Amino acid sequence: MKMKSIKFFGVPVLLTVLLIISTIPFQSCEPGEDENIDDGCDTCLTLYKPNIYIYPTESMDLSLNINFPLGGEIITSIPEYGTGWDVFVDTNGLIDNKYKYLFYESSQPDVWQQDYGWIIKKTDLIDFFNKNLSDYGFFGQEIQDYIDYWIPRLTDFEFYAIYPQNSIIIEKVIEFYFSENPDNLLRLFYLIKGLNDMPDIKPVEPNIKTFERKDFFVVEWGVVLK
Repeated sequence: MKMKSIKFFGVPVLLTVLLIISTIPFQSCEPGEDENIDDGCDTCLTLYKPNIYIYPTESMDLSLNINFPLGGEIITSIPEYGTGWDVFVDTNGLIDNKYKYLFYESSQPDVWQQDYGWIIKKTDLIDFFNKNLSDYGFFGQEIQDYIDYWIPRLTDFEFYAIYPQNSIIIEKVIEFYFSENPDNLLRLFYLIKGLNDMPDIKPVEPNIKTFERKDFFVVEWGVVLK
């Protein structure tokens, strides 16, 4: 009789435990059935509008594959990424006689640094990005593309904290594999946070190493909003 009462009591207990477990979010940046992989992952952030500009010394067929070593996936792309880009690139940077750059957006874990950067007034953003992107090694239309896209989208706050992410940080979560490796590669993302007031403690300003635009080179910029 005692054994029967134990078995009967065990069923609702088991169901209760299973119900509790099912409500605990699974933390992962691995692609799932849901197209929005940020759901259920509080460590994943979206990388918005990275543009990849390619400048070979002679026209070439080029393949580029992206890998996410810590998990993640491409959300959208132009041209369509599929299982990788296979494109023809002219010496002026034109891709498939149509595109100025390769475009993608992705979601991956939050590894971005917030120790080094700048606090910039909203009214000073255009001047800041023009100079800062140039200091890093971007040029001409690459800078103008950034200004045209991002300045109209950075209007909700009076100040913005801007933290640069260099290639060493980026490669932890987003790796490039070229069929022919460029001689020089510049990757720069900005993590940007809107602020209502100027903070009392400002981040340390980083030292900028200028990029050499020579031989076969590739440059990429992108933004993480936080």
